[in-house]
Amino acid sequence: MRAGATSWFYISYDRSASWDGPYSLPMFGQEGIAARTDYHVFGEHDCMLFLTAKKSDGTEGRAFCARTKDGGKAWQFVSWIGPEPAGWSIMPSNVWLPDGRFLVALRRRDGTHNFIELFASEDEGETWQLLCTPAPTVSLGGTFGNPPSMIRLSDGRLCLTYGYRAKPYGIRARLSYDDGNSWSREIILRADGGSPDLGYPRTVQRPDGKIVTIYYSNDRADGERYIAATIWEPDRHFLSHLPS
Repeated sequence: MRAGATSWFYISYDRSASWDGPYSLPMFGQEGIAARTDYHVFGEHDCMLFLTAKKSDGTEGRAFCARTKDGGKAWQFVSWIGPEPAGWSIMPSNVWLPDGRFLVALRRRDGTHNFIELFASEDEGETWQLLCTPAPTVSLGGTFGNPPSMIRLSDGRLCLTYGYRAKPYGIRARLSYDDGNSWSREIILRADGGSPDLGYPRTVQRPDGKIVTIYYSNDRADGERYIAATIWEPDRHFLSHLPS
């Protein structure tokens, strides 16, 4: 992220058939804003964005949330998500729980350690508390880590997916049955990548209960990167991957 970096957003009123925009986001008093973005829609005019900004020393990066209550005409800075890190804290992925809590998973780096942290808010993003580390350093491999994609399944479990950038390169997942307080062992969705240049997943659940995880991947280090998808069933993995 460069100093002075700005970000934009688009709006669709017809389920993505057409789009209005781009509209620029404010800088929120920061040196740079990155659209490594997640969001939660509260209502017709009310939306929370989860974004990344430059840190106070000008390096990347620190996650925060901002909110509009007038359909995107004006945005207000709400809070930083956790303290300013020594490394980076970027690429948030949020879940809104039925009890009104936010959970936000963050891609973290501290020195040579790469991991995913989970923060919780009980006051619509005004304050945040560290909940746990669903994917510790050993889970992410490589030297740069990978961003999380977190969703809430129809049965209430949470699902976290991410790229694995050490051999065997691939895509992995974890499940939580207690609102993120504890997580299963890793579920290996695939382990056939040709290099660590893969990941950045997005995950959804189909009406039939199966999970679709989409990401970019490669078959060999000197080959083309491509978009791929894995369709998997959480019930086939869950009991055999509970924490020990």
